[in-house]
Amino acid sequence: MKNFMKEFKEFISRGNVMDMAVGIIIGGAFTAIVTSLVEDIITPIIGMIGGFDFSSFVVTVNNSNIAVGNFINAVINFLLIAFVLFSIIKAMNKAASVVKKPEEEAEEAPTTKMCPYCKSEIAIEATRCPHCTSQL
Repeated sequence: MKNFMKEFKEFISRGNVMDMAVGIIIGGAFTAIVTSLVEDIITPIIGMIGGFDFSSFVVTVNNSNIAVGNFINAVINFLLIAFVLFSIIKAMNKAASVVKKPEEEAEEAPTTKMCPYCKSEIAIEATRCPHCTSQL
């Protein structure tokens, strides 16, 4: 039992588990923000433009009400949330790629060159070709 608890403690204290926990917590907070954006801002704007509200659409089967309209509203909210989330992530990726470009260019400096005599690929700092032994 002690060995099991020791392994469990090591598992929990690993960095990737902690990163995952932080990601889930931030994801929950971010979900609240995106849900509020969709429900409080985007959906009312769409409602003003098109007048769509399916919540009153109910189907009655054997004296039981099936709230099909609420389901349709949930699907529409899901699609809106997915679209907003996609747009936010796309913008963040674009911003990250703009920031990383100078770093990538600096890292992609050539590390090899061609020997002018035997046309072999050699290290850029080489003063003599290891293949043909020519002085460079």
